[in-house]
Amino acid sequence: MSTPGAPAETLASRAGAAFAAYQQGDRHRLSELVDLVTPLLWHTVRAQRVSHDQAEDVVQTTWLRLVHHAETIQDPRAVLAWLIITAKRESWRVVKDSRRTKPMPAAEDADEVPDLTMAGPESAALATVEGRVLWRHIESLSERCRSLLRVVAFSDRPDYATVAQALGMPIGSIGPTRGRCLAKLRLLLDSDPHWGIS
Repeated sequence: MSTPGAPAETLASRAGAAFAAYQQGDRHRLSELVDLVTPLLWHTVRAQRVSHDQAEDVVQTTWLRLVHHAETIQDPRAVLAWLIITAKRESWRVVKDSRRTKPMPAAEDADEVPDLTMAGPESAALATVEGRVLWRHIESLSERCRSLLRVVAFSDRPDYATVAQALGMPIGSIGPTRGRCLAKLRLLLDSDPHWGIS
């Protein structure tokens, strides 16, 4: 429970505290950092049009790079930004390499409904009729809305500065864009006769 008047604890501050402890020798705090930030990294990578299988590799590579370069990060509060930038760069490299070996999917096919065999919150939601209806309508939203709602929905207490950096959006547009996207989704769901009947 936070103290009244104390600054709100953000994902960036929690990540910075865990990383600072890790740098000072508490190796167990790296697991805490991984648990905190992996959901955001996952959706950041997927927003770069990296396939599910490749995204797992990109996220793992990002963590390995952090371990190898931990001593070069002088301000622990910068670790979240460092991880996001590293994940994006690795994503771009993977996408570029993929283009050399096979054609990329068409833009309208790139963000398909998540694989039912995938572990995680998306596959759990898809297990129900309402979940399938929900994801069908999410997939009909713009790419910007899809990316934003995925990151906001599946990150533990995301702060808008982090979301803005992950998605390359101005921080001031996150709240209004989120509101518009949710309003569009609500209209779609309210007009769907299959919503609310499971």
